[in-house]
Amino acid sequence: MKVDSTTHHFYTIGISYKTANLNTRGKFSLSNEQCLSLLKEAKEKGIKEILINTTCNRTEIYAYAEHPYQIIKLLCAHSGGELSVFEQLGFILKNEEAIHHIFKVGTGLDSQILGDFEIIGQLKQGFYRSKKLGLVNGFSERLVNVVIQASKRIKTETKISTGATSVAFASVQYIIQNIEAVSDKNILLFGTGKIGRNTCENLIKHTENDHIVLINRTHEKAKNIAGKFNVLVKEYGELPTEIRKADVMIVATGAQLPTVAKDIIHTEKPLLILDLSIPSNVHENVKNLEHVKVVNLDTLSQITNKTLEERKKHLPHAEEILREIEAEFSQWLHDRQYAPTLRALKAKLTAQQTDEIKARERKQNLPEEATLVSDQMIQKITGQLANFLKENPTKASDALNIFKDVFQLDPSHHE
Repeated sequence: MKVDSTTHHFYTIGISYKTANLNTRGKFSLSNEQCLSLLKEAKEKGIKEILINTTCNRTEIYAYAEHPYQIIKLLCAHSGGELSVFEQLGFILKNEEAIHHIFKVGTGLDSQILGDFEIIGQLKQGFYRSKKLGLVNGFSERLVNVVIQASKRIKTETKISTGATSVAFASVQYIIQNIEAVSDKNILLFGTGKIGRNTCENLIKHTENDHIVLINRTHEKAKNIAGKFNVLVKEYGELPTEIRKADVMIVATGAQLPTVAKDIIHTEKPLLILDLSIPSNVHENVKNLEHVKVVNLDTLSQITNKTLEERKKHLPHAEEILREIEAEFSQWLHDRQYAPTLRALKAKLTAQQTDEIKARERKQNLPEEATLVSDQMIQKITGQLANFLKENPTKASDALNIFKDVFQLDPSHHE
């Protein structure tokens, strides 16, 4: 598969749960503002096609570049990650491998929890963010659309996403298994992140608990969330008081630095804290408190059950669908290299047609059919050449060179 005929190559660089713990991943994570500043700098540096995918399990960048370190340096400059750490724990994939990786990520086959399809929504979000800045071209638009298509097919044609194995579900299972009489306990939800909201919804559904308090820095946002659930909203200033009352605390803020430290925790009874934020929003010093137990995303993601084992049975079918769609994309990518020459040939023939018609019209009136017939001839000639190139890939390069020489074509003007 030929990705680009220039000195640029398509790269995927990133850091994920496979080699980096939650703390390290948190340092390389990017907020929406950081993503935007990274993309703007990339554009200033001449990078024309780039997407960012940042989740609790990975931060990845997909881009055309002369060298992968152009992208890695951008990631380190706009996150809290260090180059030396990336060199040790990060990964770099090029061209075919980079494309295959995006297919696996977007279809949930590379997720920490197999079949997690939330990732495709995050990939779309990264795509739209880049598109707004003019950093999406034909290649990346086609790639993302095909990955979305693959994701839909795998989700509908296999059972790889059946059963509840999300982090939110795992969080509720952990609470139920570790807290006795959870329906009667005081639960505090701090922050309105998506995982936290889903956990709250699952808690209400599975425990019928009506002792849930929600606190968020933005009180209005908390009230909007509370309207969907049977929870009580308190002011941000009441956080220490509510922590003292709580038996379980779920932290799901979007802050880049810890928001919960030991100086605001004053409790003399057992307190279970689930830190569902990336980067971690519970300070390391909280773990030293006598009555407090902190559980983070990595621990929750390791909770396996029969559902995950059942999903693995459907992996071969999912991979078969993926191979089929990847092969179609590979063919499109292969054929795409002919397009500039074909467009240049069509432009040359159209220009010759225009000159010939003008010359003849000076001597006689040509019927409109003459122009129509010549248009059809141009279409047939370029169509026949396109079919020949597809059906004879080993001869394609020689054929293209002959046409370039005969018609003096410059495909670079038609890319």
